[in-house]
Amino acid sequence: MSFIKNIEPEFAALPDELRATVIASLTKWDERLVELKLNISQTPEFNAALVKVWCSSLFVAESCTRKPELLVDLVNSGDLSSIYNQNSYAENLTGTPVDSQAELMTKLRDFRRREMVRIAWRDLAGWAELSETLADLSHLADACIQYVLDFLYREACELRGTPLLSDGSPQQIVVLGMGKLGAYELNYSSDIDLIFAYAEDGALQDRKETTYGEFFTKLCRNLIKVLDEITVDGFVFRTDIRLRPYGDSGPIIMTFDGMENYYQTQAREWERYAMIKVRQVAGDFKIGAQLMAMFKPFVYRRYLDYGAFEELRSLKAQITQELRRKDRMENIKLGPGGIREIEFIGQAFQLIRGGNDKALQIRPILDVLQLLKGRKLLAEEDADQLMQSYCFLRRVENHIQQYQDQQTHDLPKAPAVQQILAYSLDYPDWASFKQDLDKVRTQVHGVFDQVFSLSKQDSSAGASRAGRIWVCVADDSELQGYLKECGIQDTASILAAIKDFKNSIAIKRLTAKGAGVLDRLMPQLIDAMQQVDNPDETLMRILGLFEAVAGRNVYLSLLSENPGALLQLIKLSSASSWICDYLSVYPVLFDELLDTRSLYEPLKKADLDEQLKVLLAQVEVQDLEQLMIVLRQFKQLNVLRVAAADIMGVIPLMVVSDYLTYIAESIVGHVVERTWLMLTDKHGLPPDTDNTSIGFAVIGFGKLGGIELGYGSDLDLVFLYDCKDGNAMTNGDKPISCSQFYGRLGLKVRHILDTKMLSGVLYEVDMRLRPNGDSGLLVSHINAYEDYLKNQAWTWELQALVRGRFIAGDPQLKAQYEAIRSRILSLSRDTESLKKEVREMREKMRDALATKDKDKFDLKQSKGGIADIEFIVQFSVLDQAALNVALTTYTDNVRLLEGLQQQGFMSKTDEQILKNAYCTYRDFGHKQVLQGDKAVIAEADVAKMSAEVEQIWHEYME
Repeated sequence: MSFIKNIEPEFAALPDELRATVIASLTKWDERLVELKLNISQTPEFNAALVKVWCSSLFVAESCTRKPELLVDLVNSGDLSSIYNQNSYAENLTGTPVDSQAELMTKLRDFRRREMVRIAWRDLAGWAELSETLADLSHLADACIQYVLDFLYREACELRGTPLLSDGSPQQIVVLGMGKLGAYELNYSSDIDLIFAYAEDGALQDRKETTYGEFFTKLCRNLIKVLDEITVDGFVFRTDIRLRPYGDSGPIIMTFDGMENYYQTQAREWERYAMIKVRQVAGDFKIGAQLMAMFKPFVYRRYLDYGAFEELRSLKAQITQELRRKDRMENIKLGPGGIREIEFIGQAFQLIRGGNDKALQIRPILDVLQLLKGRKLLAEEDADQLMQSYCFLRRVENHIQQYQDQQTHDLPKAPAVQQILAYSLDYPDWASFKQDLDKVRTQVHGVFDQVFSLSKQDSSAGASRAGRIWVCVADDSELQGYLKECGIQDTASILAAIKDFKNSIAIKRLTAKGAGVLDRLMPQLIDAMQQVDNPDETLMRILGLFEAVAGRNVYLSLLSENPGALLQLIKLSSASSWICDYLSVYPVLFDELLDTRSLYEPLKKADLDEQLKVLLAQVEVQDLEQLMIVLRQFKQLNVLRVAAADIMGVIPLMVVSDYLTYIAESIVGHVVERTWLMLTDKHGLPPDTDNTSIGFAVIGFGKLGGIELGYGSDLDLVFLYDCKDGNAMTNGDKPISCSQFYGRLGLKVRHILDTKMLSGVLYEVDMRLRPNGDSGLLVSHINAYEDYLKNQAWTWELQALVRGRFIAGDPQLKAQYEAIRSRILSLSRDTESLKKEVREMREKMRDALATKDKDKFDLKQSKGGIADIEFIVQFSVLDQAALNVALTTYTDNVRLLEGLQQQGFMSKTDEQILKNAYCTYRDFGHKQVLQGDKAVIAEADVAKMSAEVEQIWHEYME
C-alpha cells in the first residue's frame, strides 16, 4: 500500500488552504522512496507528526525530498524518536573520519542538515520541550566547532610544527561562545558569535619562524571558512567574530595577556553585557579556565552598579529607534515586549547585584528569572509571566526560522506563511495567534518599563556653584570666587589645575558615557572640599588619581553613584597622598571604599588565613596564573585596609607592622601549601612526607623576621629542607629526586612571590642571606645550614640570625630550626672582637647609605638612627646569649631590648630611650611613606633623641 494512503486521515487536520500543497509535496517524497527502494518504519506517532512537520517546515520537506535516505536513517536508527545527551553529537562526529578539508566541509554539512532536520522535527511535532531544542542546537554547535578545530589543528601542526606552552606541552587555542550559544540557548537558525584566544606567544621552528599569532590566525580563518562558507551542500553555522576586542578592526585572535589588558583598559560598557553569557565552547579547556576567571571582575562589580539600568535602557532605545526606522517593529526578538527585553531585565539585575550575589553569575535567562523571583527582586507574578512569555516567544522564534532555515525574527507578512506559523503553534488561524502574541508582548513590555524606570536620575550638574566651576561657564574671577566659597585657598592655581585636568589626554578620550559620569561626579567632589582642612592639596591629589583611572570610568561611576564612597576617598586623600598613588596602581580597590566597617578593620592572622583559604578554594591546583592573581588582589586589599586604619589613627604603629607582617605570613604560608600541592600532584610525595610534614620551611629575616614590616618592605627569606636521602625518588607518575623536588619547590615559591604581573608583584624577595649568598643553593639542607652557621658564617650573617624567624612550612622543621638558632646564637664569643666587627660593619653602611644633606636625618642610616639601635641589639644578643639562652626567644627589637634589660646587661633608662626612639623613628617612617616621601626628615625634629641614641652607641660599641 502507498505510504500516502496510510497518512490520509492526518490530511484532514490541515487548514484547507494548505492541504493541497502538503499532499503534493509528500507525494513527491513518497515517489522518491519507491524509486530508491527505501523502507521506513511507520508508527502512528510518526504518521501523525509527518503531516504537521511537512506543512510547518519547507526546510525539512525539501531536505528529505532531496535526500530521502536522510529521514529514513533518522527514523530507522531511532535517532528521531530519541532524546540525545550532551555528548551525542560529538560521539556521532567521532565516527565520521575525513582525510581533507574539502571532505570535512562536505561531510560536516551533511551531518548538520541531518541533525537540524531531527531537531526541527522533534520541536514541530511536539516531541521535544523547548529546553531540549535549545540545548540540542547548542551542543550541535559545540561539537561541530570542536571537531573542525581538532582536524584543522592536526593538519596545521603536521604542516608547520606544533606551538608549545612554556612547560613544553602543545598549545591549543581557546574558543569562546557568546550570547545564546554561551548560555546553551541557541535558536534554530542562529549564527554563532565566537572569540578566539591563546595563552602564550612564541615562534615555530619552521623555516619562516612563523609566530604563534600567525599560526593561530590562519587556523581561525580556516575554522570560520569551514563553518561559515556556503557551498552546494549549504553551511554549518553562520559565524560572527565581531564581538572580539576592537571589533572588525581587531586581530582575529589575541593572547590572554592582550585580552586581559583590553578588558581592563579599553573595553566598552556593552561588552560587559556580552560577557555575561560567555562560555568556552572548544579548544584547551584546562588553560581556558584561566581566561574565564579573568572575565568575572570585568563583568561583575562588587558595588551596586545602578549605572547598568541607564546603559541598558539607552541600548534598548537605540534598538527600537533602528527597528522603527526600518519598519520592523514586529520583530519578536528586538521589538517591544520581545525576547531582548526579557533578557535585559535579567541582565540588569545580574550586572547590578552579581558582584555581591555570586548566585546571579549564571548564564541561562530562565534560571536568572527564577532566582530573581526567589530573591524577591521581581514580583512573583511578574517573574512567572516573564518565564512563560520567554518560552512562548522562543518557541515562536524557532518555528519562524524552521520554516526555511533562515535567520529572521520578523513575523511573516505573506498570508500563507502566517497561516503555516499559526498552524505549527496549534492555532486555528493567524488572528487568534496574533492576539495571544500581542498580549504576551504587552505584558513583557509593561514589566520592562517598570523595571527600567527605576534608574531615572537627574544627571545635570544644575546651577550649583560647584557645577559652574566644573563647566567653566563664567569668567575666571567669578570662578575663583566660587572656589573660595568651596574652601579653596589658592584659587588661581586650582582653577588652572581643573582646566588642565579637563584638557588632559585621558579626559578627552572619555566616551560620552564616561564624560557624563565625570560631569555628575566633579561638582560633588569640588563641593565636598569644604569638609577637609587641606582642600587645595586634597583636590590636586584626587585630580591626579582621576586622570590615572579615567580609562575605566566604572570607578568614577562607583563614586558618582555612592556619595559615601566619595567621602571616604576625600578623607583618606586629605590625610595621605599614598592612598591616591596606591589606588591609581590598583583601581580595583575602589570597591573597598563602599564598606567603612571593613575598610578600617584590618584582619587578624587567623581571619586572614580563613579569607585566603576561601579565595584559593576556587582556584584549581595547577592554575598558577589565577593563583598569582588572587594572591595579589588579597594583598592589595588588605594592605589598603591597614593603610586606611593607620591614616585615620584607628590603629597604633606597632599594630600597623603587626598587620602588615600578618599579611605576608599568611601569603607565604598559603604559597608554600599550594606549591607543595602543585609539585606533589605532578611528581608525587618525597619519602616520609605528607601534606603536613612536608620537610620544607621558609625562614624570614630582617623586618619580616622582626615582625616590623612597612608598606613597601621586601621579604628577606631563606628556604630549608630536610630529607634522609637527597637521591631518593618521589612516588608519583613523574618521579624526581628529593633534592630536585625541594629545589623546584623553592624556585616556584619565589616565582609566585616576586613575578611581575599586570596585577602587580606580591613582594620583592631577597635571598642573599642564604648560605654563600647569591652563589649558594636556593634551598639548603637543615644540617648543612647549621654547619654553615657554625663554621663559615660571617658576623653580619649571625647578626641577621638574631631576627631570623620561622614563617611557614613543616612544624617539625620549625622546631629543628629554632633549636639550631638558639645553639648558634648562644655560642661563646670574644666581646671585643665581636664589638669591633659589628662596629666596622655599621660604619661602612653609614658611609655608603646615610644622607649627605645638611640638616637632614635619615631615619634608618644616620647616626643615632634605627640601624644604630638594631646593631646595638644584635651585638648585645650575640655577646650575652651564652650567659642567658632566653635572649634567643624573640626576634623583634622591642622584646629583645626588654630581655637585655631584664638580664641586667642594659639599664632601664637605656632600654626606655632606645625603645622610645625606635618606635618614634618607625612611626615617622610610616607617615613619610603615606605622604609619598622618603624616610628622611629634618634633623631638628629628632635632635635630642638621636643624640641620646648616639651616646648609648658610644657606651656599648666603642
